[in-house]
Amino acid sequence: MSRGRVASEANGRATPDYHVPALEKGLDILECLATGGVPLSQAQLARALDRGASELFRTLSTLERRGYIQRDPVSGAYSLTLRLYELGHAHSPYEALLRAAERPMRELADELRQSCHLSVLRHGALVVLHQEESPERVRLSIEIGSAVPALQTASGRLMLAFLDDERRGRALAGEGGHAEVSNAASAALVERLAAIRNEGYETARSETIEGVSDLSVLVGAPGGRVQAALTIAALPRDHAEFVGRALPPLRGCAAKITATAGLAPDVET
Repeated sequence: MSRGRVASEANGRATPDYHVPALEKGLDILECLATGGVPLSQAQLARALDRGASELFRTLSTLERRGYIQRDPVSGAYSLTLRLYELGHAHSPYEALLRAAERPMRELADELRQSCHLSVLRHGALVVLHQEESPERVRLSIEIGSAVPALQTASGRLMLAFLDDERRGRALAGEGGHAEVSNAASAALVERLAAIRNEGYETARSETIEGVSDLSVLVGAPGGRVQAALTIAALPRDHAEFVGRALPPLRGCAAKITATAGLAPDVET
């Protein structure tokens, strides 16, 4: 399976297929060990990857020599070392997200003549990471780094809706979340979050700024480890007209950021 080719086709771009079998073999091994969660022998890896055992020998030896995997001297089974963890934590995942978001968000603000911002969920609060302002002289602006309880914002509710039950529970028990849930009707909250998941977006008149309408969509894959909310905040005369006009380009922008940041789910063939 060529993941590079599949991703290019899925994103609708006709790009050359630079197939590197040795690299793909190594990545397949790492992904298999990471998702399996248990050490695997060379024969077990070969069966899991539908390859011959002899095909994997050199790749396994190289990965072991470079410190990405280790071989148990008794069982001969391979497992991941902490090398990938170290590489993954050498920089914040939000750095790549911000780099991927800047240009599409600027284009979105220019197209809709409205400001837009990117937020993440932290300890039950919605934190603004980045903003691109409207080119209009009169415009809305949100302070980068500002934090608001998640349930008070369209962005926060959207992100809560796309978390699994365990992560949502932790988020709601965090700062600013627990008290709100305790005072809210749980059934109504569950129903609202389910509706957001079904629609794929959240829109509401702002609960923090009078007259402002918020429209939010997800950046990242539902259930992914790195997610963000892309939001337009506007002062529309007609809320329904605003949603109908802004939602398609907002979704398009979120899709661009998701793909560029590498947050899209794997495409299987």
